[in-house]
Amino acid sequence: MALGSVVEAGFHRREGDIWPKRSAARATLARPERYVAAKARPSACPELDCVRHRLPRSLVAAAERRALSIGVGTERVLICADAITEEAYLTALAHSLGTSYEQFDGVSRADCPLDDNQLIGAVAAGLLPLREGNRVVWIVAPRGLTARRLADPHQPKSPFPDGFRLTSADRLRYFVERHSRITLGKRATEALRRSRPLYSNAPRAPMQRGIRAITFVLFAFATLAVLPLVRIEALSALLCMMFLAASILRLWTACFSDDETPRQVRITDSELPVYTIICALYREAAVTGDLVAAILEVDGRETQAALRHLNLGPPFEIIIAPPIGPRTKPKALNVALQLARGAFTVVYDAEDKPESDQLRRALAAFGRGGRRLACLQASLTIDNSGDNWLTRMFATNYAGQFDTFLPGLTTLQLPFPLGGSSNHFRTALLRKAGGWDPYNVTEDANLGIRLHRLGYRSESLASATHEEAPARFVSWLHQRTRRYKGWMQTWLVHMRRPGRLWRELGPAGWVVFQILFAANVLAALIHPLFMAGFGFMFYFYALPTQWGADVMAHAAPIFTTSLLSGYASTMVLDVIGLKRRGLLGHAWVLALTPLHWLLLSLAAWRALFQLIYAPQRWEKTEHGLARTSRVAGSHRVQRSRQEISVAPLRAPPRAQIAAATPIAPLKFMQTATPA
Repeated sequence: MALGSVVEAGFHRREGDIWPKRSAARATLARPERYVAAKARPSACPELDCVRHRLPRSLVAAAERRALSIGVGTERVLICADAITEEAYLTALAHSLGTSYEQFDGVSRADCPLDDNQLIGAVAAGLLPLREGNRVVWIVAPRGLTARRLADPHQPKSPFPDGFRLTSADRLRYFVERHSRITLGKRATEALRRSRPLYSNAPRAPMQRGIRAITFVLFAFATLAVLPLVRIEALSALLCMMFLAASILRLWTACFSDDETPRQVRITDSELPVYTIICALYREAAVTGDLVAAILEVDGRETQAALRHLNLGPPFEIIIAPPIGPRTKPKALNVALQLARGAFTVVYDAEDKPESDQLRRALAAFGRGGRRLACLQASLTIDNSGDNWLTRMFATNYAGQFDTFLPGLTTLQLPFPLGGSSNHFRTALLRKAGGWDPYNVTEDANLGIRLHRLGYRSESLASATHEEAPARFVSWLHQRTRRYKGWMQTWLVHMRRPGRLWRELGPAGWVVFQILFAANVLAALIHPLFMAGFGFMFYFYALPTQWGADVMAHAAPIFTTSLLSGYASTMVLDVIGLKRRGLLGHAWVLALTPLHWLLLSLAAWRALFQLIYAPQRWEKTEHGLARTSRVAGSHRVQRSRQEISVAPLRAPPRAQIAAATPIAPLKFMQTATPA
């Protein structure tokens, strides 16, 4: 295709001219009938000279002002604002530099001298060597200010003695994914097990799991049958002390948490680093339109179709997770981490709605926290709390957890499990820690403790992310089951060497770890027994016998202290969080706490059985079913599957470039400075 026709296709976006093929045309900027072309002149943005004569002067001026203010190339402003395609621009730039645009047609794996691990690194570097006879030609995917440096006539001679060609980031990534798919999948699945096997929940042999299950059941029955009443009472007292310690920890953290927002340090646009945003997707067609980056499992065909309809371009990237290893969210996140280019990485769930300045707040917090601060956990809050009492209870518990409990643990510099979404990381430290455990169904909880053991810190971030809670009981049960099962897995993994855990977490951290995981899980498992014991206690008290008096004397302190301290500490924490979140109107749902805890017990017992027979089973939480939204207002949200499947998905509206317009929507902003 001739240069003129390629650039013209970049303006009019004719279907089939732009790779990869898309099912619908993206928003276009049609060339007007008449406009005054910008005059050729020395420019602070020489990267635009190759297409300057084809663009309206006002558009060129606005793009240059924006690019200079945020420290990126002008071509990125135009491409991300949907004014020109990346392929059309790079074809024109290559022509002006006396080279060509590489489409990788006919390029085989043997043409690249890199091994598979180095090939994966080529995506982040934006450089790929190819053999051509006796010479090596470099393929360059410009990012940052690379295009400006290449186009600037005052820059030194090209550093590529045997020549170079240009290509797009999409084409480079596609070539790498196609030829290193197996390595990508294996690294995502096995990296943690090989580098840090002590922290991995990778499965053992099936025979070992069966032996452990039988041993556990026999030991439990033998203990109950052999222990005399006095020892059972002593065990009950020990459990009571553990649960009381959990209640004290909740109340103690409330004393050290506050709702004051730290003073924000204004970071200029030109100082913003590259921030990679990862969102794991699997059967999420109902909420796909709100996302920026997507990681899909290979059989998420409904979601892939929705993304094709959206016709996303830069700065969005869609990566297909290879069908290797467990089909879990952490495995998909590990695939994305290998290809991440940002100095910082954030993970969002499919339905998340983070506050617009969350990335800036995170950068400011990382700047205050020092180099050992590896992770920030933003506050999660429920958007559809008005659906029913389950979602209100979810909102209430989240307010206590993320607006009171975690800030208190942060102040006390104690370890805590991450929340699974809105986790902001220093990318280098996340990779050094081994990424996520693909065999743990609560990879967030495991990673939070692992970071602390490795000498890093995690802190809470004073910025909210609204997400959707399951309103249907079955979906709620599946999610809570997965949470309890993951906590059990996390406790078992980190307690393989209790002495080493004590040394790495410290005495206070070790005790908090036991409270967060062992006490919480045991409380859910034993709660029905305590409730039954509480009822029997009053029944025996009514009996006019000495036995009834003895039961009342021994059991009353244990059951009363355990139940009332647990209820009271939870309610106090939740009410404080609701007040800070401005949701005190939901506090009435706390009257249903006993019922809620019984349901949590059901999920915990279900998780215990799954831990033995299906430890890696990932029960998907379906999103896009919310009927209300606090972010959108009080109106009911219509998002049924049937409506989503038939409603046409449209591309995002075209951005109007102005001096203060962001490159991408503020909701998920990815602004880069040269790395």
